[in-house]
Amino acid sequence: MTKKARSSRFILPAITAVLLLAAMLFAAQGSSRFVEADAIPVLGYQIVNVYPHSSLAFTQGLVYDEGVLYEGTGLYGRSSLLRVDLETGRVLVQTRLESTLFGEGVAIWKDRIIQLTWQSGLGLVYGKENLTGIGNFSYQTEGWGLTSDNKSLIMSDGTDILHILDPESFAEKGRILVTANGTPLKGLNELEYIKGQIYANVWPTNGIVIISPESGEVKCKINLQGILQEGDIQGSKVDVLNGIAYDAKEDRLFVTGKLWPKLFEIKLRLEK
Repeated sequence: MTKKARSSRFILPAITAVLLLAAMLFAAQGSSRFVEADAIPVLGYQIVNVYPHSSLAFTQGLVYDEGVLYEGTGLYGRSSLLRVDLETGRVLVQTRLESTLFGEGVAIWKDRIIQLTWQSGLGLVYGKENLTGIGNFSYQTEGWGLTSDNKSLIMSDGTDILHILDPESFAEKGRILVTANGTPLKGLNELEYIKGQIYANVWPTNGIVIISPESGEVKCKINLQGILQEGDIQGSKVDVLNGIAYDAKEDRLFVTGKLWPKLFEIKLRLEK
């Protein structure tokens, strides 16, 4: 083993540990900021069902399709793409990423799963059924969240910009500038396209915004602070809410978070 290889072996886990600690600190500081004063309507929630979720999964991407969840997880040396049974949380298929890649958002396009990576500028393409790698592509920004409106891919990069990508060539063909009360809203993370609107986790909070794809305006905010109770985690370390999936056939909305032991099916309700 070369000196460089030995160094990488220890440096990557150390970086992962620092990133995880920083994320947890930001989560603690930022979760309350989400609902501070503005005129945007706030939606609360009702828990409909609770499903098991791996507390080892640093959830970065989530999408539902025909009874199963496809989940992209992050952290160096721990990133993967999973096909998971919704009811039991059992992993049906798993593909691990190279240790130099930090997995991010995922989306379905036809018979493929598309997965982003964080700072590598590399997107990964898999066959949907067996999660076998079939290609890759590059992009110039960081990769955070990803979804599809059945015409294009929509990608976040942690800023206030959503990038519209051609789902075949992956070339950028447009942008959405996201604002809340006229102010750019940064920290857009995991995405889901639901009934013509874009739902986005806002890092580092336990909140979701609903964005108009035409104007980029935030129409509503969903306050999910407290959905995971202290008794749910039993002293384990958890991170922020991150993971939105939608079952269009049954009109079911699912949410979870990084290292959360539970996944929630919720109904939304107006708070103010």
